[in-house]
Amino acid sequence: MIGAHPSIALFAAALALPFLKGSARRWAMILGPSLGLALLSGLGDGSTLFHALPGFTLELLRVDALSRLFGTVFCLVGVFGMLYASHLEESGEAASSLALIGGSLGVVFAGDWLTMFVFWELMSVFSVFVIWYAGTPESRRAGVRYLLLHVLGGGTLFAGILLHRAGGGAEAFASLTGEAMTPGAWLILAGIAVNAAIPPLHTWLTDAYPACSVTGSVVQSAFTTKTAVYALIRAFPGQPVLIWFGAGMAVYGVFYAIFSNDIRRLLAYHIVSQVGFMVAGIGLGTALSLNGAAAHAFCHILYKGLLFMSAGAVVAAAGTGKLTELGGLARKMPEVCVFFFVGALSISGLPPFNGFVSKTMTIHAFGAAHRIGPELMLELASVGTFLSIGLKLGWFAFFAEAKTERKLRPVPKNMVAAMGGLAGLCLLFGVWPDLLYRALPFASEYRPYTADRVLGSIELHLGTALGFWILLSLLAVKPKIALDVDWLYRKPGAAVLSFAVALLKGVGALAQTRGVDAVYAAVPGEYDADGKRVPVGLTLFWISLFVALLAFYSWT
Repeated sequence: MIGAHPSIALFAAALALPFLKGSARRWAMILGPSLGLALLSGLGDGSTLFHALPGFTLELLRVDALSRLFGTVFCLVGVFGMLYASHLEESGEAASSLALIGGSLGVVFAGDWLTMFVFWELMSVFSVFVIWYAGTPESRRAGVRYLLLHVLGGGTLFAGILLHRAGGGAEAFASLTGEAMTPGAWLILAGIAVNAAIPPLHTWLTDAYPACSVTGSVVQSAFTTKTAVYALIRAFPGQPVLIWFGAGMAVYGVFYAIFSNDIRRLLAYHIVSQVGFMVAGIGLGTALSLNGAAAHAFCHILYKGLLFMSAGAVVAAAGTGKLTELGGLARKMPEVCVFFFVGALSISGLPPFNGFVSKTMTIHAFGAAHRIGPELMLELASVGTFLSIGLKLGWFAFFAEAKTERKLRPVPKNMVAAMGGLAGLCLLFGVWPDLLYRALPFASEYRPYTADRVLGSIELHLGTALGFWILLSLLAVKPKIALDVDWLYRKPGAAVLSFAVALLKGVGALAQTRGVDAVYAAVPGEYDADGKRVPVGLTLFWISLFVALLAFYSWT
């Protein structure tokens, strides 16, 4: 069956946006992902779209339960992300965001490796533009670092695809774990790992997302890493190495989040942590754990978008995102406070929010498989999540005494409406999990609302809250910088670059002194350069004759 590709609506809206003004532009922003969702709803499972090239056929569209799940949530968060940004007068960031969403949909619905790679790279390019549109020196530097790492990741992915095909591997974008992992498969995995922000390849995320505009960071939080999660589910289900990488990510991200002062950097580290849950579930490879990874990606996109919206509203109103400079916002921004805590309780995995119905599925899958080590690491990360977002960020931003009195700017109504929409979805899928479970791609059964799971979650979070109050003075935020692994290559890299520049300058100066100056000194003073120059007309004649002969032989 042939149908229209959902990404068409996003790319069309992105192209139209610079030519539209006022309400027409705002409607186009929201209409793009809305039409993408409508196009997707009109496609049945098994829908395909092929395009023949000489010696190769591209499968531009392949719809199944997995691609439908990710495509649906990408369009949903795209609608609310564009609503959140619809007050902006400048259209460049919104157009780049729409193209980024279109690239993500292209990857999700790609049926072959080449199509997947093309959309993968489009997604990376437009992500950089979203970062740069913040227009600050910090965003420009972060965008360059983002670009460098993603060029490395994209090159690794492409090299892996070439090796895979050269070794007789299939064209189809499908699982590579059914047989022994080839060098090509390992390179593909490494390329995807960059976009999944698997440490130590994660620092582009924690570096760039806080540097985006408040609207750009909402879009960034939803797509790049979750597109990588989709690719891992598609290509590497049951790859054992992912279990420990994922469990390590979950703990690593939480550790850095606890010590973060900037609220958007704190949330960025939690993307690393939450994606770790998904990566670990993919590595386990059971039907339940794969469903858990897919469900958690779906829910994560919703609550993380809501959290970045709440943080963005705080930054836009207060002019800062540093916890050491905030406090007392619950009284001044009550709506934002409520929406923030819906997101915070969702990411913490408390019932009846959507994070509870997805996170517990992944953890339960490890228990059912008797993998106690990863299960305990994920439980520890859950404690750290509630500690750092629900308690630390929530307390010091909204309830602690304000460090300085700030006059807050009003939050635009469209931003409030977008937060309300995502908060409603977090509750909807938490209260009625079957709405999500029926869409999951693998055959498994899980019931989240049993007495032991609900009570266990409540006890875990109450114990964490008690520990927070006891250790409140120790957990007080301090205006410090937490060095991450990127310091190990950014500082030495800068030194190497400075040395290389100095060396090239020295070589250039030597060449000038010993070469150009020496030749100039040897030229007689009465030398006339025009005296030996070939006439221009003669030069044009020979060029014209050559072009004519070339055209003649090409035509005949």
